[in-house]
Amino acid sequence: MSPPNSNASQKRAVVLLSGGLDSTTTLAIARSQGFELYALTFKYGQRHAVELDAARTVASRFGVAAHWEVPIDLRAFGNSALTAEIAVPKHRSDEEMSTDIPVTYVPARNTIFLSYALALAEVATAQAIFIGVNAVDYSGYPDCRPEFIAAFQTLANLATKAAVEGTATVTIEAPLLHLTKAQIIARGLALGVDYGLTRSCYDPSENGAACGACDSCRLRLRGFADCNARDPAPYVANP
Repeated sequence: MSPPNSNASQKRAVVLLSGGLDSTTTLAIARSQGFELYALTFKYGQRHAVELDAARTVASRFGVAAHWEVPIDLRAFGNSALTAEIAVPKHRSDEEMSTDIPVTYVPARNTIFLSYALALAEVATAQAIFIGVNAVDYSGYPDCRPEFIAAFQTLANLATKAAVEGTATVTIEAPLLHLTKAQIIARGLALGVDYGLTRSCYDPSENGAACGACDSCRLRLRGFADCNARDPAPYVANP
């Protein structure tokens, strides 16, 4: 799909949209900053399609200018509980979640996603790429750290024709990077995000209900509790 005709005077952003809580909040922040939204979602071989359905719903609700759903088969490499037949860890302690890199880490996933986003940004003449990584309440992933975002920012403006010729540069925006999960949720609620549309679970049921016990569910539920709010997403049991 080619970028649509749009208002040439409006600034544009490519937003990585998984259908989860963080990426949806990031989409809302980009919209609040006046960007025309180009959503980018990946069908990367993840074991559950529920997040893809959520991403489509969120993109539609936000009225994005365009939504790309790009297939990449990371199952070819496996080595992750999200792309191979490896059990998703449950009921991990805070210490385990903050010190160990879990098997739900997908090797180089954010590097791959940002590379695609960079290509789209150049084609669509977008000024920014938004990604919902977080370095506070996260599961120890190396590609969610400030050092990674800073390094990719440097790469982005060395790797494209537009940047080398000096006609355009792109910034990597990670507005959630230093926020707690509760702060992310509070920001989203203030921007009118309906978190009932989002899905974050690593191991949902066949009907898409969240397990309530994986790292992602535990961090999400604690964020809502710390925010004195109820998570509207469906769970297999009352969390």
